[in-house]
Amino acid sequence: MHSTLLQTIQRKQAFFTKHGLSISLADMEANQRPIKSLKSYPEAGGRSLAAAAGGDGAGGYRANADMESKIQKAVEFKVEGNRCYKEKKFREAIGKYHRSLLQLKGVHEEGTAGSEVNLLGRTSASLSEEQRRLVETTEMDCYDSLTACLLQSELVNYERVKEYCLKVLSKQEDNFKAMYRAGIAFYHLGDYKSALHYLKEAACREPTDTNVLRYIQLTEMKMSKSTPREQKSGSEAMG
Repeated sequence: MHSTLLQTIQRKQAFFTKHGLSISLADMEANQRPIKSLKSYPEAGGRSLAAAAGGDGAGGYRANADMESKIQKAVEFKVEGNRCYKEKKFREAIGKYHRSLLQLKGVHEEGTAGSEVNLLGRTSASLSEEQRRLVETTEMDCYDSLTACLLQSELVNYERVKEYCLKVLSKQEDNFKAMYRAGIAFYHLGDYKSALHYLKEAACREPTDTNVLRYIQLTEMKMSKSTPREQKSGSEAMG
């Protein structure tokens, strides 16, 4: 292709020389229209495939920032709940702990979407290992503290106390307070067999705790007075 172009230029140069005109090879090459490289033609719409795939990561950044904000708010509500508890403002403390758990619920919902991939191949925000530990610790602390607050109420919801204690024990099997409070809840709900189980587990960890020993004694007295049928019906009701 280059040799053909050169021959054309040489013929034109000979023509100008024959007619007394002067033009250089450089001038003639300069008049040739440059051929555009394929690189100078952008993809349709003027965007590269990388840009179309969302290379800036703005969506993922916003999702991570929102998740981090929820976790931080959850921790702050828990701290406020602890302050209210120390001041014996148990109703306010319960509200703070519930608000903390509400923030964590939003984190769990966003974290669940982390395994989903959208059409552009980007994954949604997911929890880091450090965030996961903080979420679990905050959640269990809230449930543990809620049981303490509920037991201070005039009308104790022992069903709720039992539920929260079992949540804590599902993650923290050696939690002494959760064992003891679960025993109290089962005792007042009439399931003496389960009550004795959790109270004895608590006693294994704190053998000299007078409150645990007292409830074990009360539970054994109740069991000795109740008939086998009553004990069985109590266990079935709790199951």
